[in-house]
Amino acid sequence: MEVSVTFSIKYVTISFVFLSIKLNLFGTDGIRGEANTGYITPNNVVKLAVSITNYFTNKADYHSINNKFTVVIGKDTRLSGYMLESALTAGFISAGADVRLLGPIPTPAVAVMTKTLRADLGVVISASHNPYTDNGIKFFNKHGFKLDIDDEIAISNIFNANELALTQSEKIGKALRIDDADGRYIEFVKNSFAKNLNLSGKKIVIDTANGAAYKIARSIFWELGADVRIINDEPNGTNINANCGAIAPQKLCEAVVQNGADIGFAFDGDADRLVVVDENGNIVDGDHTICAIATDWTQLNKIKNKQIVVTNMSNTALDDYCAKLGLSIVRTDVGDKNVLKEMINTKSNIGGEKSGHIIVLDYSTTGDGLISAIQILNYLLRTEEKASCLHNFFTLYPQKCININEYINKDDEKIKSLLHKLYTEKLAKHVVIRKSGTERVTRIMVESTSQQNLDKSIQLIQNTLY
Repeated sequence: MEVSVTFSIKYVTISFVFLSIKLNLFGTDGIRGEANTGYITPNNVVKLAVSITNYFTNKADYHSINNKFTVVIGKDTRLSGYMLESALTAGFISAGADVRLLGPIPTPAVAVMTKTLRADLGVVISASHNPYTDNGIKFFNKHGFKLDIDDEIAISNIFNANELALTQSEKIGKALRIDDADGRYIEFVKNSFAKNLNLSGKKIVIDTANGAAYKIARSIFWELGADVRIINDEPNGTNINANCGAIAPQKLCEAVVQNGADIGFAFDGDADRLVVVDENGNIVDGDHTICAIATDWTQLNKIKNKQIVVTNMSNTALDDYCAKLGLSIVRTDVGDKNVLKEMINTKSNIGGEKSGHIIVLDYSTTGDGLISAIQILNYLLRTEEKASCLHNFFTLYPQKCININEYINKDDEKIKSLLHKLYTEKLAKHVVIRKSGTERVTRIMVESTSQQNLDKSIQLIQNTLY
């Protein structure tokens, strides 16, 4: 199990992630790794599906509306998705579960369809923004929320103990393909668009990263009245996230200018992340994107408890701006799962990460790039502003993130000395040190009040740790 520990020394925030004694198959967002290695092999995936079915069907409070444990499975466009989909299906069916196959569809759509189809479990086969050689599996409970840590540990214990039980031959499950899943999700997303607005006369460029939104993104915005131009919508199994989409939006920036578009939206491979590009081809910072939604919802008096939830990676200029709106900022560790948990704890309905995972809890139980894009359009149409206005909420403090190709020990005297110097010499305003949940690196984010101080901070870190 990965546990994140965060503590603050005035403006310096340090986040460490370390392994606990219990072995948990799950990382910060499901199970992820290189396809056909480690846990991401057909044998292990079959075993995982059986373990999960055994766990849920043996729980004391288990009750299925369908009278049989039912699982919804969606995937992105990776080559290995076919392999893992078949393995999961075989495992679930062999343990007595029924399976509903959605095909390529965004991660948030699986959360929605799990509830819509009254299923007991939603499964997404995706490694999100990672290259096609990786893949992963993440899970939603029957309410559309990601599994909690207790469920993950219990499933891991069954998996590791090989305490697996297949069902009797007459109770083997069935698999059905849901042919109208795309249409259902399209209508769901469109319902988050303001009823008194329309996109007539607006030109939008969309980059689907050759991923899960490649079929539905155009339909959503076209049906709302926009002139839609789409790029990177021809997945071949190996080009997902390849120099495109939310992790590489440069082609979108060029396409927005070339097409004279009003705005551009880039999604990652499973479409739970959004990057916005203005009419001039400039990328909108993720904190400004969150801020636009928070500002719009504040004006509509829809913000619950007058607060929004962000991670420690968000720029502290966001805190200053939100204070002027009468909003407080609640910070949590990196990961949309952590954001959602804190949103539930604090009864908040807007939260997100500056990387583009934004949760609008009134509509979705997880990050949803398409619904986030709709909220940005709602704001721009209501204010009659151009997309470039999104940069104007506040001036970001200079910030930079670097990766260290090793795990940093939280008790290392070098780290203590480094942080002390950054603070006492007032070089850094905000520092986050965290171990990646997806790669074997330590990420260090530094924020300073000036570019000069930021450059000095980065140089000091590099001189100390390299």
